[in-house]
Amino acid sequence: MFRIVFFTPEIPGNTGNAIRLAAVTGCELHLVEPLGFDLSDAKLRRAGLDYHDLAVVTVHPDLDAALLALRPERLFAFTGRGTVGHTDIAYRAGDVLLFGPESVGLPAEVLGRPDVTERVRIPMAAGRRSLNLANSASIAVYEAWRQHGFAGST
Repeated sequence: MFRIVFFTPEIPGNTGNAIRLAAVTGCELHLVEPLGFDLSDAKLRRAGLDYHDLAVVTVHPDLDAALLALRPERLFAFTGRGTVGHTDIAYRAGDVLLFGPESVGLPAEVLGRPDVTERVRIPMAAGRRSLNLANSASIAVYEAWRQHGFAGST
């Protein structure tokens, strides 16, 4: 399946929703510190409902440690400054889908890393700043999963 990485997420509800997303799709969720909340935060637990035990969630001290552990063949950085549409990629099992913090998105030093395969954009109406983090991850994961015939679903 696919691997979702949240780089320094700030809002516990978004990460809780991503835990639920990981559980229902079979994806792994990787969180890169520093986190803007404590993992025991009530909002995170409420958003994830009872899916915490069904999701694979790993916390990494920094992005280098996360990528060393993941060893991705392909790393897709989702950004409003992306050059490739999220539906223009032929996703492969094991791909890493990287998302930035809610307030600022992925910083230039992350987007410019040589291991970033593509900078990916999800379309929005003109003049809009951004999508919600958990919604963006859901859009990307479901497109990737759709391309694989929703393997493993009921």
